[in-house]
Amino acid sequence: MVLIKSRMWVWIVFLLMPFPAGAAEYDAGVQGKVILQAEMTSNGDPITYLKTDHPKITVMTVDIAPGAKTGWHSHSVPVYAYVMSGHLTVEIEGGKPAAFKEGDVIIEVVNTRHNGTNNGKIPVKLVVFYTGGKDIPNVIKADQP
Repeated sequence: MVLIKSRMWVWIVFLLMPFPAGAAEYDAGVQGKVILQAEMTSNGDPITYLKTDHPKITVMTVDIAPGAKTGWHSHSVPVYAYVMSGHLTVEIEGGKPAAFKEGDVIIEVVNTRHNGTNNGKIPVKLVVFYTGGKDIPNVIKADQP
């Protein structure tokens, strides 16, 4: 009975303790900033998640030289990118082109052909996050629509 009461007090104290609200609560030198919160991909489709028994995350950098194009392609998995530098224009099959600049986040279209072009004078540098699965390709080359 004493053991049960002791555990109850531990839980009561634990539940009444204030919890940190954010990174700044841990250390004054740590700050968090939301860059983007989204419910849709760059063409307005709802965000979906891959259903797989064997998930695999791939994170890579992609550099696109001035004047270069990614080539038409699609993704069957959700893909997110952060633009570290440059300006990227993405043509999307059946939709309007989307423009991204340094500091932007790209919520890529899924199962839709698209082509990225660096029309700027400096390289586009991206950090890309593929939320895929084992034996599922992150990029599928495609013909121009």
